[in-house]
Amino acid sequence: MAQNNGAWCISLLLIMFLCQAAFHAETAAAATYKIEWSFGVTDWPKGKHFKAGDVIVFHYPEGEHEVAVVDANGYKTCTVPAGAKVYTSGNDRVTLRRGNNYFICDIPQHCDQTGMKIAVTAA
Repeated sequence: MAQNNGAWCISLLLIMFLCQAAFHAETAAAATYKIEWSFGVTDWPKGKHFKAGDVIVFHYPEGEHEVAVVDANGYKTCTVPAGAKVYTSGNDRVTLRRGNNYFICDIPQHCDQTGMKIAVTAA
C-alpha cells in the first residue's frame, strides 16, 4: 500500500510540474510590438499575427498624442466612450485581450483627419 501512495505522489507532482511549465511557456511566448504612434498608422497591424497577452508599446512625444482604448463604434466614429482607458505617457504598454482591440488618438482631428487609429485582432 505504501508503494502505491509513493507512486501516486510522484505522479501528482509530475502533473503539477507539467501544468506549471505549460503556464510559464504560454506567458513567455507573449511578444512585444513597438509602434511609433503618429499620423497614418492605420495599416500598421497588417501582416502581423497577434495573440492575447502580447503587448503593444505606443511610442510618441508626451503631450503630442494620446492612446485611447475604444470599442468598435469608437474606432469607426473616432470617439472615446465614457470610462475608456486613455494613455498619455508617450511610452504606453497595452496588453492585448483575445479578439478585437481598438486604439485611437484622442487629440481632436488626429483620428478622423489623419488616420491615427489601429484595429488589432488577437488570437
